[in-house]
Amino acid sequence: MVMTKDRSFYRNLFMLAIPISLQNLITFAVNFADNLMIGSLGDNAISGVYMGNQLQSVLQMFVGGIEGAILILAAQYWGKKDTSSIRKVVSIGVKFAVAVGIVMSAVSMAFPAPIIRIFTEDQGVIAEGADYLRIVGATYLFFCISQVMVASMRSVETARIGMYISIMTLAVNVSLNYVLIFGKLGFPAMGVKGAAVATLVSRVLEAAVSVIYVFAIDQKLRLKFSDLLKTDRQLLKDFIRYGLPVIGGQVVWSANMMANSMILGRYSAGVIAATSITGMLHNLIYVWMNGLSSAVGILTGKTVGAGQYEKMKEYAKTVQVIFLIVGLLSGAAVFLARDGFISLYNASPEAQEYSRQFINVISVTIIGTCYQAACLFGLVKSGGDISFVFKNDTIFVFGVVIPSALIAMWLGAPPWVVFACLKCDQILKCFVAVVKINRFNWMKNLTRDTQKTLEEHG
Repeated sequence: MVMTKDRSFYRNLFMLAIPISLQNLITFAVNFADNLMIGSLGDNAISGVYMGNQLQSVLQMFVGGIEGAILILAAQYWGKKDTSSIRKVVSIGVKFAVAVGIVMSAVSMAFPAPIIRIFTEDQGVIAEGADYLRIVGATYLFFCISQVMVASMRSVETARIGMYISIMTLAVNVSLNYVLIFGKLGFPAMGVKGAAVATLVSRVLEAAVSVIYVFAIDQKLRLKFSDLLKTDRQLLKDFIRYGLPVIGGQVVWSANMMANSMILGRYSAGVIAATSITGMLHNLIYVWMNGLSSAVGILTGKTVGAGQYEKMKEYAKTVQVIFLIVGLLSGAAVFLARDGFISLYNASPEAQEYSRQFINVISVTIIGTCYQAACLFGLVKSGGDISFVFKNDTIFVFGVVIPSALIAMWLGAPPWVVFACLKCDQILKCFVAVVKINRFNWMKNLTRDTQKTLEEHG
């Protein structure tokens, strides 16, 4: 049987995936609004904000690792209806997230220009990027807090609250962007600084509302501030044991993203602007895949945590078909949206031409992304075999992606070839993923009560 006949699986999948996808879409819309409004200020502004957001990308990788550890462990405990252990897991995640947020905010606000200079030598881009990063760096702590709060709710299948909070953030951010970037309603025109201030205000509000909901309104988890003062040593060991490979995988991926920026940052502002435009379109299409992947991860953790391994096998086959279809549709959508999307930007002819070339590349590679990345996260990692994805990413990033891109650049290949090298792993990892997933040796119960694996159940 390729597709499961269990209707509850499809119902639960889409009930989780739709609000998560909408939340991702709204989060994307916040970044896109920044990008589009700043796009009217020219290539240096687009490139400066893109480079200024590289530290945000690194932060998202770290926080994503913490979120992943929370979701993987908490979803399995949710399968056993053990909310006491989930509260302990979340409190550990909160402490790690706050520590990361404080460090990242302090570093970015203290050294904005040197950080931008890591990625590019273009003085115009450095000036704009430093102005942006100096202010937006203050948002990182608040971002960490809100993301962990939303993850705690997703782990107990409360997905809508994140969507509602994101709608509020979008409205505040876009309104303030318009007022502060262009100088409306009596405010001075602040350019990229205005975009940063708008982001700061919306992130503070986002964090405040998410904290109020989790601690004062939610009735499933019933998290209390007193929970944050306690640390369960056994669960802390589990969080570190299972969380480190997740966080490690995210760190590897952030190193990959930084290498992408450093390599492409050695080209002109037109290439950097094209990278930013292409990244925005990729992220827009990625939204629904990521929502589905997150939903699959929650259901996988819950099913494995409940010990329902045969049912999980059935679900895994269905998930692979779903993501292959999602990949093909996504690739077609990227290609068809190319010219219309590029026309939204006031970019130079050079940046527009490079954008076309780069988007052609991702229209192919996103097919692989949708299959292997979604399945490896939604099934393998969420099913308990956490270290496999970390090892796989490490080998491809440092053994294939970065070396091939550096060789291509050294040989004088055109920017689109270098860009293709930076994305080649998205296709190559599919061959690994299809073998790993269909061996079904990744289902492992990580909860404290029963450390049983698929092999022990025959």
